[in-house]
Amino acid sequence: MKEEKINNFSKQITENSSLPAAHSMLYAIGMKETDFKKAQVGIISNWYEGNPCNIHLNSLAKRVKNSIKKNNLIGFQITTIGISDGITMGTPGMRYSLPSRELIADSIESVVESHCYDGVIAIPGCDKNIPGVMIGLLRLNRPSIIVYGGTIASGYYNGNKLDIVSSFEALGKKNNSIITDEEYKNIIKNSCPGPGACGGMYTANTMATALEAVGMLLPYSSSSPAKSNEKKKECKQVAIYIKKLLKKNIKTKDIVTKNSVENGIKLAICLGGSTNLVLHFLAIAKAANLNITLKDFQKISNETPFIGNLKPSGIFSMEDLHVNIGGIPVIIKYLIKKKILLGDCLTVTGKTLYENVKDAQDLTFTKKIIYPIETPIKTKGHIRILYGNISPEGSVAKITGKEGTKFRGRAMVFNSEYEANKSIINNQIKPGTVIVIRYVGPVGGPGMPEMLKPTSYIMGSGLGDKVALITDGRFSGGTHGFVVGHITPEAQNGGTIAIIKNGDFIKIDSENNTITLEIKEEEIRRRRRLWSPINSFKKINKGYLYKYTKIVSSASTGCVTDEF
Repeated sequence: MKEEKINNFSKQITENSSLPAAHSMLYAIGMKETDFKKAQVGIISNWYEGNPCNIHLNSLAKRVKNSIKKNNLIGFQITTIGISDGITMGTPGMRYSLPSRELIADSIESVVESHCYDGVIAIPGCDKNIPGVMIGLLRLNRPSIIVYGGTIASGYYNGNKLDIVSSFEALGKKNNSIITDEEYKNIIKNSCPGPGACGGMYTANTMATALEAVGMLLPYSSSSPAKSNEKKKECKQVAIYIKKLLKKNIKTKDIVTKNSVENGIKLAICLGGSTNLVLHFLAIAKAANLNITLKDFQKISNETPFIGNLKPSGIFSMEDLHVNIGGIPVIIKYLIKKKILLGDCLTVTGKTLYENVKDAQDLTFTKKIIYPIETPIKTKGHIRILYGNISPEGSVAKITGKEGTKFRGRAMVFNSEYEANKSIINNQIKPGTVIVIRYVGPVGGPGMPEMLKPTSYIMGSGLGDKVALITDGRFSGGTHGFVVGHITPEAQNGGTIAIIKNGDFIKIDSENNTITLEIKEEEIRRRRRLWSPINSFKKINKGYLYKYTKIVSSASTGCVTDEF
């Protein structure tokens, strides 16, 4: 039987007789004459050895390539970059984390467009890898699938389960004599036992589960652990599905629609996902030419119950969900049944979302990992979009309910994360304080670094329900507590957060979705007239971060770099 022609892009090179040098190079890398009419698939991983989230991705890519070859396709392994959020957290290197999302998307677009690959299988691991590859695939808009690298196994010490946030919070506990130096060291040594992304509903797992609901991952991809047999099986099967997409010419934008994106956001909110999903889905929506704004997130959150008892706000990990619940398809099936998610959206299997999950086991609630819709942890989602004189263009809060829903306190202002960390560690923060960390936005940071270190120190110091923290930076998926980020306009651009003074009263109200600096408008105008940017935060005058500050959009529109 004659093989159907599916080399719609690669034939521009392989079947073009005016490109003899190109053909010579393809022969040089091992292609045979019979290969020139086969479809070519770029197998793009974010592999590098410096991060447990990514260290195993090359081995997964090799499994995928073997599968590609067995299905009579040509596969080319390609690597793009990654930044470890956990390693760079609290250092100047963290400024490169969010900007790396754009580099990943740019590099995928560049190599696939220039080499005319017919399809793409992307294998991301860490936080910014996943939205980065998704944005790149949308720009390309050709048959594509994402294979998630998978979650890490839990660490253990003294009979307690650990993860990366255990290490961050341990420092606050040690400094407050809650644990000994020896316990502190052993927590650090045992928090991360091997490969895989951070184990709670942090940003990597948030984005992976969300994109499985969008339809860009095979069923179970987001919840099967990095070292599991299921992950190996997925790598073996993915070639079957990419070939199916090539034959049916099902492209990324056929799958990523407004309905499917809303499915992804709803699932992430149900499970208590990271606030970073707001930044990333704003950027994904732009790449997909979809009209989704901050107000849509608030509407979705108002209509979506919070049912996931998962870290950091809960107690369970993605590994627990996989072993005890049966994986993300079990939850998707339940949410379709309860009419939270739409089941008729197309996915990378060539089937609908409901068809993918209809044979999954039914959800059980005995372990209290997931709560029933009828008796949720919180009737509305934990993502709150707050407006007010501090954030007239919006800000993002992560309020699960256990912190309370309102907070009023006196401001303690810091012009960098490092100043704030020093004060927290030295026990200079008193109950009733609203910590303000500014000049850490996309331009002022630059790069909008995450504030996991200060929030972890706060939790470790026992202040989690006694103080609030607001910032024009952003938060890790590992953050919990009464926190508000993504404040826009940011301080570097003259936002109100730049003129807050120590002792000012700030009120945060997640019921009415407001954040207010309690001074008169006349005083705000007076302070604004006297304000000027802090020059020490503009030291970057060359290189990628400098370019990033010149082209990055506001956090309220997703921090994209192609919004001109």
